[in-house]
Amino acid sequence: MEARVGVVVEGGQRALNTATATAVHNSVVDAGNRKLLQQQPQTQTQSCQQYHQSNKRSLNQQQGHLGIVEHLLAGGIAGAFSKTCTAPLARLTILFQIQGMQSEAAILSSPKIWHEASRIVKEEGFRAFWKGNLVTVAHRLPYSAVNFYTYGEYKKFFNSNPVLQNYKGNAAVDTSVHFVSGGLAGLTAASATYPLDLVRTRLSAQRHTIYYQGIGHAFRTICREEGIWGLYKGLGATLLGVGPNLAIGFAAYESFRTFWRSHRPNDSDVPVSLGSGSLSGIVSSTVTFPLDLVRRRMQLEGAGGRARVYTTGLFGTFKHIFKAEGIRGLYRGILPEYYKVVPGVGIAFMTFEQLKKLLSVPN
Repeated sequence: MEARVGVVVEGGQRALNTATATAVHNSVVDAGNRKLLQQQPQTQTQSCQQYHQSNKRSLNQQQGHLGIVEHLLAGGIAGAFSKTCTAPLARLTILFQIQGMQSEAAILSSPKIWHEASRIVKEEGFRAFWKGNLVTVAHRLPYSAVNFYTYGEYKKFFNSNPVLQNYKGNAAVDTSVHFVSGGLAGLTAASATYPLDLVRTRLSAQRHTIYYQGIGHAFRTICREEGIWGLYKGLGATLLGVGPNLAIGFAAYESFRTFWRSHRPNDSDVPVSLGSGSLSGIVSSTVTFPLDLVRRRMQLEGAGGRARVYTTGLFGTFKHIFKAEGIRGLYRGILPEYYKVVPGVGIAFMTFEQLKKLLSVPN
Protein backbone atom coordinates (compact mmCIF):
# COMPACT_ATOMS: atom_id res chain seq x y z
CA MET A 1 0.00 0.00 0.00
CA GLU A 2 2.82 2.35 0.94
CA ALA A 3 4.58 1.50 -2.33
CA ARG A 4 1.45 2.24 -4.31
CA VAL A 5 0.95 5.52 -2.47
CA GLY A 6 4.56 6.44 -3.17
CA VAL A 7 4.15 5.67 -6.85
CA VAL A 8 0.99 7.75 -7.02
CA VAL A 9 2.58 10.65 -5.16
CA GLU A 10 5.70 10.42 -7.32
CA GLY A 11 3.57 10.31 -10.50
CA GLY A 12 1.49 13.25 -9.30
CA GLN A 13 4.66 15.21 -8.52
CA ARG A 14 6.06 14.50 -11.99
CA ALA A 15 2.75 15.57 -13.59
CA LEU A 16 2.74 18.74 -11.49
CA ASN A 17 6.31 19.52 -12.43
CA THR A 18 5.53 18.89 -16.10
CA ALA A 19 2.46 21.15 -15.99
CA THR A 20 4.43 23.83 -14.19
CA ALA A 21 7.22 23.65 -16.74
CA THR A 22 4.72 23.79 -19.59
CA ALA A 23 2.99 26.80 -18.08
CA VAL A 24 6.31 28.57 -17.58
CA HIS A 25 7.35 27.74 -21.15
CA ASN A 26 4.04 29.00 -22.55
CA SER A 27 4.33 32.14 -20.47
CA VAL A 28 7.83 32.77 -21.78
CA VAL A 29 6.69 32.10 -25.36
CA ASP A 30 3.70 34.43 -24.96
CA ALA A 31 5.91 37.14 -23.49
CA GLY A 32 8.35 36.70 -26.35
CA ASN A 33 5.58 36.85 -28.91
CA ARG A 34 4.16 40.00 -27.34
CA LYS A 35 7.60 41.60 -27.31
CA LEU A 36 8.13 40.61 -30.93
CA LEU A 37 4.76 42.03 -31.94
CA GLN A 38 5.56 45.26 -30.10
CA GLN A 39 8.95 45.53 -31.76
CA GLN A 40 7.65 44.72 -35.25
CA PRO A 41 5.80 48.04 -35.88
CA GLN A 42 8.80 49.93 -34.51
CA THR A 43 11.08 47.97 -36.81
CA GLN A 44 8.79 48.61 -39.76
CA THR A 45 8.60 52.33 -38.89
CA GLN A 46 12.38 52.56 -38.60
CA SER A 47 12.76 50.73 -41.90
CA CYS A 48 10.31 53.11 -43.60
CA GLN A 49 12.14 56.11 -42.15
CA GLN A 50 15.47 54.75 -43.30
CA TYR A 51 13.98 54.07 -46.75
CA HIS A 52 12.61 57.61 -47.10
CA GLN A 53 15.84 59.13 -45.78
CA SER A 54 17.80 57.06 -48.26
CA ASN A 55 15.50 58.14 -51.09
CA LYS A 56 15.79 61.76 -49.99
CA ARG A 57 19.58 61.56 -49.94
CA SER A 58 19.54 59.92 -53.35
CA LEU A 59 17.22 62.61 -54.76
CA ASN A 60 19.40 65.37 -53.36
CA GLN A 61 22.45 63.76 -54.88
CA GLN A 62 20.68 63.59 -58.26
CA GLN A 63 19.43 67.14 -58.07
CA GLY A 64 22.68 68.61 -56.80
CA HIS A 65 23.15 72.10 -55.45
CA LEU A 66 22.55 75.25 -57.49
CA GLY A 67 24.64 78.21 -56.34
CA ILE A 68 23.60 81.86 -56.56
CA VAL A 69 25.71 82.55 -59.65
CA GLU A 70 24.47 79.41 -61.42
CA HIS A 71 20.87 80.24 -60.50
CA LEU A 72 21.21 83.79 -61.86
CA LEU A 73 22.94 82.53 -64.99
CA ALA A 74 20.24 79.93 -65.68
CA GLY A 75 17.46 82.49 -65.29
CA GLY A 76 19.20 85.11 -67.41
CA ILE A 77 20.01 82.78 -70.30
CA ALA A 78 16.50 81.30 -70.26
CA GLY A 79 14.90 84.74 -70.53
CA ALA A 80 17.27 86.00 -73.23
CA PHE A 81 16.89 82.85 -75.32
CA SER A 82 13.09 82.96 -75.06
CA LYS A 83 12.92 86.64 -76.03
CA THR A 84 15.21 86.14 -79.03
CA CYS A 85 13.04 83.28 -80.30
CA THR A 86 9.88 85.37 -80.08
CA ALA A 87 11.30 88.82 -81.01
CA PRO A 88 9.32 89.15 -84.29
CA LEU A 89 6.00 88.64 -82.51
CA ALA A 90 7.08 90.95 -79.70
CA ARG A 91 7.66 93.76 -82.20
CA LEU A 92 4.29 93.14 -83.85
CA THR A 93 2.63 93.27 -80.44
CA ILE A 94 4.20 96.65 -79.64
CA LEU A 95 3.20 98.12 -83.03
CA PHE A 96 -0.41 97.01 -82.55
CA GLN A 97 -0.50 98.28 -78.97
CA ILE A 98 0.47 101.82 -80.03
CA GLN A 99 -1.93 101.85 -83.00
CA GLY A 100 -4.48 103.96 -81.14
CA MET A 101 -2.05 106.82 -80.47
CA GLN A 102 -2.86 109.80 -82.68
CA SER A 103 0.54 109.97 -84.33
CA GLU A 104 0.44 106.27 -85.21
CA ALA A 105 -3.19 105.73 -86.16
CA ALA A 106 -2.78 106.92 -89.72
CA ILE A 107 0.39 104.88 -90.27
CA LEU A 108 -0.91 101.57 -89.03
CA SER A 109 -3.95 101.43 -91.25
CA SER A 110 -4.05 97.63 -91.53
CA PRO A 111 -5.26 95.72 -88.49
CA LYS A 112 -4.17 92.34 -89.88
CA ILE A 113 -1.17 90.65 -88.33
CA TRP A 114 0.14 89.10 -91.52
CA HIS A 115 -0.36 92.32 -93.48
CA GLU A 116 1.71 94.20 -90.95
CA ALA A 117 4.38 91.46 -90.96
CA SER A 118 4.53 91.62 -94.77
CA ARG A 119 4.85 95.40 -94.64
CA ILE A 120 7.81 95.18 -92.24
CA VAL A 121 9.60 92.67 -94.49
CA LYS A 122 8.91 94.76 -97.63
CA GLU A 123 9.78 98.19 -96.21
CA GLU A 124 12.40 97.43 -93.57
CA GLY A 125 13.72 93.97 -94.37
CA PHE A 126 13.52 90.66 -92.52
CA ARG A 127 16.10 91.70 -89.92
CA ALA A 128 13.76 94.50 -88.81
CA PHE A 129 11.80 91.92 -86.83
CA TRP A 130 14.74 91.86 -84.42
CA LYS A 131 14.99 95.66 -84.22
CA GLY A 132 15.82 96.51 -80.64
CA ASN A 133 16.57 92.86 -79.80
CA LEU A 134 20.04 93.73 -78.50
CA VAL A 135 18.56 95.98 -75.85
CA THR A 136 15.86 93.36 -75.28
CA VAL A 137 18.54 90.78 -74.47
CA ALA A 138 20.45 93.37 -72.40
CA HIS A 139 17.22 93.93 -70.43
CA ARG A 140 16.10 90.32 -70.28
CA LEU A 141 19.38 88.86 -68.99
CA PRO A 142 19.35 90.76 -65.67
CA TYR A 143 15.54 90.84 -65.50
CA SER A 144 15.06 87.08 -65.81
CA ALA A 145 18.08 86.36 -63.63
CA VAL A 146 16.68 88.49 -60.79
CA ASN A 147 13.15 87.24 -61.43
CA PHE A 148 13.84 83.51 -61.21
CA TYR A 149 16.35 83.88 -58.36
CA THR A 150 14.19 86.10 -56.15
CA TYR A 151 11.17 83.86 -56.80
CA GLY A 152 13.09 80.95 -55.33
CA GLU A 153 14.28 83.04 -52.38
CA TYR A 154 10.83 84.45 -51.62
CA LYS A 155 9.39 80.94 -51.80
CA LYS A 156 12.01 79.66 -49.35
CA PHE A 157 11.28 82.55 -47.02
CA PHE A 158 7.55 81.86 -46.90
CA ASN A 159 7.96 78.08 -46.65
CA SER A 160 10.27 78.52 -43.65
CA ASN A 161 7.55 80.40 -41.76
CA PRO A 162 6.51 78.27 -38.73
CA VAL A 163 2.84 79.09 -39.23
CA LEU A 164 2.84 78.09 -42.90
CA GLN A 165 4.80 74.93 -42.15
CA ASN A 166 1.74 73.64 -40.28
CA TYR A 167 -0.16 73.75 -43.58
CA LYS A 168 2.59 72.26 -45.73
CA GLY A 169 1.07 70.11 -48.46
CA ASN A 170 -2.17 72.10 -48.52
CA ALA A 171 -2.87 72.96 -52.16
CA ALA A 172 -4.46 76.33 -51.42
CA VAL A 173 -1.60 77.44 -49.17
CA ASP A 174 1.04 76.26 -51.67
CA THR A 175 -0.69 78.15 -54.49
CA SER A 176 -0.86 81.30 -52.33
CA VAL A 177 2.88 81.05 -51.59
CA HIS A 178 3.64 80.68 -55.31
CA PHE A 179 1.33 83.60 -56.13
CA VAL A 180 2.82 86.02 -53.60
CA SER A 181 6.41 84.93 -54.31
CA GLY A 182 5.91 85.39 -58.06
CA GLY A 183 4.39 88.84 -57.59
CA LEU A 184 7.19 90.06 -55.32
CA ALA A 185 9.82 88.63 -57.67
CA GLY A 186 8.25 90.47 -60.60
CA LEU A 187 8.18 93.78 -58.71
CA THR A 188 11.82 93.37 -57.69
CA ALA A 189 13.04 92.50 -61.19
CA ALA A 190 10.96 95.17 -62.97
CA SER A 191 12.09 97.96 -60.64
CA ALA A 192 15.76 97.01 -61.02
CA THR A 193 15.77 96.89 -64.84
CA TYR A 194 13.03 99.35 -65.90
CA PRO A 195 15.16 101.94 -67.80
CA LEU A 196 16.35 99.19 -70.17
CA ASP A 197 12.74 98.17 -70.74
CA LEU A 198 11.74 101.72 -71.66
CA VAL A 199 14.67 102.09 -74.10
CA ARG A 200 13.81 98.71 -75.64
CA THR A 201 10.22 99.82 -76.24
CA ARG A 202 11.25 103.06 -77.93
CA LEU A 203 13.79 101.36 -80.18
CA SER A 204 11.24 98.69 -81.19
CA ALA A 205 8.57 101.30 -81.96
CA GLN A 206 10.77 103.20 -84.46
CA ARG A 207 9.72 102.80 -88.08
CA HIS A 208 10.60 105.20 -90.91
CA THR A 209 12.16 107.96 -88.79
CA ILE A 210 15.09 106.72 -86.72
CA TYR A 211 15.26 109.09 -83.76
CA TYR A 212 17.39 106.94 -81.44
CA GLN A 213 20.64 105.63 -82.97
CA GLY A 214 21.22 102.90 -80.39
CA ILE A 215 21.06 102.00 -76.73
CA GLY A 216 23.60 104.54 -75.53
CA HIS A 217 22.21 107.32 -77.72
CA ALA A 218 18.68 106.58 -76.50
CA PHE A 219 19.74 106.83 -72.85
CA ARG A 220 21.55 110.13 -73.43
CA THR A 221 18.71 111.62 -75.49
CA ILE A 222 16.00 110.69 -72.99
CA CYS A 223 17.98 112.05 -70.05
CA ARG A 224 18.73 115.30 -71.93
CA GLU A 225 15.21 115.93 -73.24
CA GLU A 226 13.02 114.42 -70.51
CA GLY A 227 15.26 114.30 -67.48
CA ILE A 228 16.37 111.29 -65.44
CA TRP A 229 12.77 110.55 -64.53
CA GLY A 230 12.03 110.11 -68.23
CA LEU A 231 13.71 106.72 -67.92
CA TYR A 232 11.00 105.70 -65.43
CA LYS A 233 7.99 106.94 -67.39
CA GLY A 234 5.22 104.35 -67.09
CA LEU A 235 6.83 102.56 -64.11
CA GLY A 236 3.57 102.63 -62.13
CA ALA A 237 1.67 100.86 -64.91
CA THR A 238 4.56 98.42 -65.29
CA LEU A 239 4.54 97.45 -61.62
CA LEU A 240 0.76 97.12 -61.61
CA GLY A 241 0.99 94.84 -64.64
CA VAL A 242 4.17 92.87 -63.89
CA GLY A 243 3.27 92.06 -60.28
CA PRO A 244 -0.06 90.34 -61.07
CA ASN A 245 1.31 88.93 -64.34
CA LEU A 246 4.16 87.04 -62.71
CA ALA A 247 2.12 86.21 -59.62
CA ILE A 248 -0.47 84.51 -61.83
CA GLY A 249 2.21 83.10 -64.13
CA PHE A 250 4.28 81.36 -61.45
CA ALA A 251 1.23 80.13 -59.54
CA ALA A 252 -0.36 78.77 -62.73
CA TYR A 253 2.91 77.14 -63.82
CA GLU A 254 3.37 75.35 -60.50
CA SER A 255 -0.28 74.25 -60.49
CA PHE A 256 -0.24 72.98 -64.08
CA ARG A 257 3.05 71.16 -63.50
CA THR A 258 1.80 69.52 -60.29
CA PHE A 259 -1.43 68.45 -62.01
CA TRP A 260 0.51 67.06 -64.99
CA ARG A 261 2.90 65.14 -62.76
CA SER A 262 0.06 63.64 -60.73
CA HIS A 263 -1.56 62.21 -63.87
CA ARG A 264 1.52 61.44 -65.98
CA PRO A 265 4.47 60.94 -63.60
CA ASN A 266 6.70 59.27 -66.20
CA ASP A 267 6.69 62.14 -68.71
CA SER A 268 9.98 63.87 -69.48
CA ASP A 269 10.67 67.26 -67.86
CA VAL A 270 10.90 68.98 -71.26
CA PRO A 271 7.23 68.63 -72.37
CA VAL A 272 6.00 69.13 -68.79
CA SER A 273 7.78 72.47 -68.30
CA LEU A 274 7.13 73.58 -71.90
CA GLY A 275 3.40 72.81 -71.77
CA SER A 276 2.87 74.14 -68.24
CA GLY A 277 4.72 77.35 -69.06
CA SER A 278 2.73 77.92 -72.25
CA LEU A 279 -0.60 77.50 -70.45
CA SER A 280 0.49 79.79 -67.62
CA GLY A 281 1.47 82.44 -70.18
CA ILE A 282 -2.00 82.41 -71.72
CA VAL A 283 -3.70 82.80 -68.34
CA SER A 284 -1.46 85.60 -67.06
CA SER A 285 -1.44 87.58 -70.33
CA THR A 286 -5.23 87.53 -70.66
CA VAL A 287 -5.66 89.02 -67.20
CA THR A 288 -2.95 91.68 -67.35
CA PHE A 289 -2.80 92.67 -71.04
CA PRO A 290 -4.73 95.99 -70.68
CA LEU A 291 -2.18 97.23 -68.13
CA ASP A 292 0.65 96.24 -70.43
CA LEU A 293 -0.94 98.21 -73.27
CA VAL A 294 -1.29 101.30 -71.06
CA ARG A 295 2.34 100.91 -70.02
CA ARG A 296 3.57 100.80 -73.63
CA ARG A 297 1.66 103.90 -74.59
CA MET A 298 2.88 105.84 -71.56
CA GLN A 299 6.46 104.82 -72.34
CA LEU A 300 6.13 106.36 -75.83
CA GLU A 301 4.75 109.67 -74.57
CA GLY A 302 6.99 112.45 -75.90
CA ALA A 303 9.27 110.06 -77.78
CA GLY A 304 10.83 111.53 -80.93
CA GLY A 305 9.12 114.88 -80.35
CA ARG A 306 5.61 113.45 -80.87
CA ALA A 307 2.72 115.31 -79.28
CA ARG A 308 1.49 114.21 -75.88
CA VAL A 309 -1.74 112.23 -76.01
CA TYR A 310 -2.22 111.16 -72.39
CA THR A 311 -1.69 113.81 -69.74
CA THR A 312 -3.70 112.51 -66.79
CA GLY A 313 -1.54 109.69 -65.40
CA LEU A 314 -2.11 105.95 -65.27
CA PHE A 315 -5.82 105.79 -64.53
CA GLY A 316 -6.54 108.78 -66.74
CA THR A 317 -4.77 107.04 -69.63
CA PHE A 318 -6.74 103.86 -68.96
CA LYS A 319 -10.00 105.85 -68.97
CA HIS A 320 -9.02 107.75 -72.12
CA ILE A 321 -8.29 104.55 -74.08
CA PHE A 322 -11.47 102.87 -72.91
CA LYS A 323 -13.59 105.92 -73.82
CA ALA A 324 -11.99 106.44 -77.24
CA GLU A 325 -11.49 102.83 -78.36
CA GLY A 326 -13.73 100.71 -76.13
CA ILE A 327 -12.85 97.40 -74.52
CA ARG A 328 -11.32 96.21 -77.79
CA GLY A 329 -8.85 99.08 -77.58
CA LEU A 330 -7.53 97.72 -74.28
CA TYR A 331 -6.88 94.35 -75.95
CA ARG A 332 -5.40 95.71 -79.17
CA GLY A 333 -2.57 93.35 -80.11
CA ILE A 334 -3.69 90.47 -77.87
CA LEU A 335 -3.51 87.96 -80.74
CA PRO A 336 0.19 88.47 -81.48
CA GLU A 337 0.68 88.54 -77.72
CA TYR A 338 -0.78 85.03 -77.52
CA TYR A 339 1.40 83.93 -80.41
CA LYS A 340 4.35 85.30 -78.46
CA VAL A 341 3.67 84.07 -74.93
CA VAL A 342 2.59 80.52 -75.78
CA PRO A 343 6.03 79.55 -77.07
CA GLY A 344 7.91 82.29 -75.18
CA VAL A 345 6.92 81.50 -71.60
CA GLY A 346 7.10 77.78 -72.29
CA ILE A 347 10.62 78.11 -73.71
CA ALA A 348 11.71 80.23 -70.74
CA PHE A 349 10.55 77.72 -68.12
CA MET A 350 11.81 74.73 -70.09
CA THR A 351 15.24 76.30 -70.66
CA PHE A 352 15.49 77.34 -67.01
CA GLU A 353 14.67 73.85 -65.72
CA GLN A 354 17.20 72.23 -68.09
CA LEU A 355 19.93 74.74 -67.26
CA LYS A 356 19.39 74.16 -63.55
CA LYS A 357 20.14 70.48 -64.06
CA LEU A 358 23.14 71.25 -66.27
CA LEU A 359 24.68 73.85 -63.94
CA SER A 360 23.92 72.14 -60.61
CA VAL A 361 26.91 71.01 -58.53
CA PRO A 362 26.59 67.44 -57.14
CA ASN A 363 26.22 67.32 -53.34
